[in-house]
Amino acid sequence: MKSLQIKIGHFYFDALLLSACISLLIIGYVMVVSASLHLGVKIADDSWYYPLRQLLHIGFGLVLGAGVAAVPMRVWEQYGPALFLAGLCLLVIVLIPGLGIRVNGSTRWLSIGGLRIQVSEVVKFFSVIYMAGYVTRHHTSVRDSAYGLLKPLGLFSVASFLLLLEPDFGSAVVILMIAMGIMFLAGARLSQYIILLGILALMAMMLVYFSPYRWQRVVSFLNPWNDPLNSGFQLVQALISFGRGEWLGVGLGSGIQKLFYLPEAHTDFLFSVIAEELGLFGVVGVIALFALFIWRSFVIAIAAEQAGQRFSAYVAYGLSIWFGFQTFVNIGVNMGILPTKGLTLPLMSYGGGSMMIMCCAIALLFRVQSEVAEINASASVGGGSGQLRQVQHSWQSQGSRHG
Repeated sequence: MKSLQIKIGHFYFDALLLSACISLLIIGYVMVVSASLHLGVKIADDSWYYPLRQLLHIGFGLVLGAGVAAVPMRVWEQYGPALFLAGLCLLVIVLIPGLGIRVNGSTRWLSIGGLRIQVSEVVKFFSVIYMAGYVTRHHTSVRDSAYGLLKPLGLFSVASFLLLLEPDFGSAVVILMIAMGIMFLAGARLSQYIILLGILALMAMMLVYFSPYRWQRVVSFLNPWNDPLNSGFQLVQALISFGRGEWLGVGLGSGIQKLFYLPEAHTDFLFSVIAEELGLFGVVGVIALFALFIWRSFVIAIAAEQAGQRFSAYVAYGLSIWFGFQTFVNIGVNMGILPTKGLTLPLMSYGGGSMMIMCCAIALLFRVQSEVAEINASASVGGGSGQLRQVQHSWQSQGSRHG
């Protein structure tokens, strides 16, 4: 990983990860501009209504990200439980009448300083930090007992219940995937893990089956052409976007599906706009950038684990799972291989809360990478593998005491 690093001041960056992040931000912003100019005219008689706000979101996100990157990982580990409890409090606050903002039948947003913050995005971020700290402190329990798996899921079940009240089924699934993914990578017993995963999958299917509007989404997803003007409308329009794009697309800004045919074209269905205007090459290029991002995230996680930084490793694993799963769901929904869910495309879709939290998450990933690089640099200069073994032994002893 050393050859892929660049150093700015005292901070190390993974060059490929940084390139992927910048590319996704730029492409995403350009496509948001293309997909939202006409909406701005309709809503505020200003074609730059959405692009200017998205630029503001990115700016705030970069500032917040710089603050997150300045905080040592040991501080995040120390305050992880408190942050998760704060996230639960936010989920309660957003449900209080008059405080939460209701959009399209769901109450998911709080207005802070004129910016709409989607509380579920904050909870996802805190979930990664809390779960990474839990498996670090209770490493032995997670590996050897079913109780070690069930204990953290109590809090995650409360969070999921509050998310379902909004309702936000997609975010509930994401935080459970984060928790289960981190526990799996922490070495949970495969038999216990499979049983627990099966129970959660069965509960999710029951929630879908006994909820009329969720079941309708599944039915319409299987064959949207049965009702193309009602329940299948959004997916049909997305598929038309992919069909019109062909190999090279119709050209940037020349798409017509975004012109009041495709709902939420600048948010959840931005990928369909990319498919129409940039074609197959554009779609493959964006998927390749996300694949590069997730690959480098796992490389950072593995390097942290090898350096003895267990908490940092699980944070990086958790962020990789979060980004990878949410990206897969969003792209799958746009392509018609998954039922419609309101999950944004990371770093690309329009949205203040989503963009700012994603920037913070990436900053935390860079913090992990920088601390690992510092340890490796110190080991190579002042004691080689002996110093690295000393760091690993310290972390293992700490894990044993808490376990």
